[in-house]
Amino acid sequence: MEKLMNKTMSGMARSEYIKVEPNVNLHITDAGDGRPIVLIHGWPLSDEMYEYQYNELINKNFRVIGITLRGFGKSDKPYGAYGYDVHALDIKKVLTLLDIKDAILVGFSMGGSIAIRFVSIYNGAHIAKMVLCGAAAPIWTQRKDFPYNLSLQAVDDLIELNYQDRPKLLADFAKIFSATETSLNEGIGSWLNGICLSASSYATAQCLIALRDTDLRTDLEKITIPTVIFHGKKDKICSFDLAEQMKAGISNSHIVAFENSGHSMFLEETHKFNAELIKFAWK
Repeated sequence: MEKLMNKTMSGMARSEYIKVEPNVNLHITDAGDGRPIVLIHGWPLSDEMYEYQYNELINKNFRVIGITLRGFGKSDKPYGAYGYDVHALDIKKVLTLLDIKDAILVGFSMGGSIAIRFVSIYNGAHIAKMVLCGAAAPIWTQRKDFPYNLSLQAVDDLIELNYQDRPKLLADFAKIFSATETSLNEGIGSWLNGICLSASSYATAQCLIALRDTDLRTDLEKITIPTVIFHGKKDKICSFDLAEQMKAGISNSHIVAFENSGHSMFLEETHKFNAELIKFAWK
């Protein structure tokens, strides 16, 4: 009877939206059966960015849960706080409601930063392993004691452009998203642009502020779960220096370099990305 019930439940339609607080519903992709893999997208994308991971993971007997952060994609877009703690709490509420245990948490770019904060705050609750993909961590912007990646002024310019001409901001970002401007074909580029345009202007700016200002170096010290760092050697948005800094800060971690990729390794080297993710998940 129990086996029959489980089979029946696995065939039922799952919630596409989960309420995390009054008037805030997050869009969720929840598909497949097996060990859970939780996917957190980057700025200013949505869980739809993982289209070319979903089917592969489902076919390899994983349950895949993509969470679109508030302010982005098909999730609600309230005014209010958009710092990493807010997103981490939203993720905690989703995983608690879905009763997720021993998951592999995957975070891309800003989603990687949020994944780090989540594991740091909640002491690895729900999560057994973590994958950081082109993560914007431990700090996205330069400091006196952190001479890596973008300057504060460069990010301030992005925030100002968001309020003046958001399509131009996205177009400029697209030019440096991959190893070269032609690494991704025109169709894929248009698809990504459509996802990015679905974000709210407010959330786009507020998350740039969080990216600019948040220092995760002390968070790294609290992470003890096995962690793999996927990073493109030609990344212009989160330089490879950041991968090396994360490895130095997370005790139980190693780097998988994507030699031919910029920031969009999940599209530039999709086969390798999926294979390395599945290999790490099955370890």
